[in-house]
Amino acid sequence: MNRADKSGFAAEAQAKINSKYSEDQAKECLEWINAVTGESVDTNGSQDNFWEVLKDGKLLCQVINTLKPGQIKKIQTMKVAFKCMENINAFVEGAKVCGVSSQETFQTVDLWERQNLNSVTICIQALGRKGAQFGKPTIGPKESTQNIREFTDEQLKAGENIIGLQMGTNKGASQAGINMGNTRHM
Repeated sequence: MNRADKSGFAAEAQAKINSKYSEDQAKECLEWINAVTGESVDTNGSQDNFWEVLKDGKLLCQVINTLKPGQIKKIQTMKVAFKCMENINAFVEGAKVCGVSSQETFQTVDLWERQNLNSVTICIQALGRKGAQFGKPTIGPKESTQNIREFTDEQLKAGENIIGLQMGTNKGASQAGINMGNTRHM
C-alpha cells in the first residue's frame, strides 16, 4: 500500500473519521470473532492490531462460513492485494445475506486501505447481533422482534371519539382581561 499521506482538508476529514474509532468496540468484535470461529487471534483493540488481523479478509470469510456454511465458496489464501480485497468483498456480500443492512456494511477500501475502520466495527457488530439466528454467540444489544398489534373494529371506532392532545385544547382558556375596542388610558 503505497499511498501518500493526506494533507489539508483530506487530513482533517481522515482525522475526524479516525476519532470515531473505539478500541473497546474493536476488542469486542475480535473477541466475538474468536468465539464464533474458534481461531485464536490477538484481541487488542488498537487500530494497528485490528487492521493487521482482518486486512486479508480470510478470518472474516471464516466468520461468514461459520454462520452460513458454504456461503463463501473459495477463500483466497494469497496475500496479493486483489485476492485479499476479494475476500473482504465476499465477507461484505455474505454479511448482507446473513441479514446485515447495506447501511451497516462497509466498502472494501475502508478495511484494505484503513480508510474507515469504524465502519468495519459497525458491520461486524451488526453481524454479531444476528449470531443468535445461527445458534452462535452474539454481541451488542439484542436484536428486536416484530410486535404486531391487532385491533377490532369496535376498538378502532372508540378511538375516533377521543380528541388527542396534539390537536390542542381550550380547557382553562377564557377571555377574561381582554378589552376589545377600549381606549388605552394614560
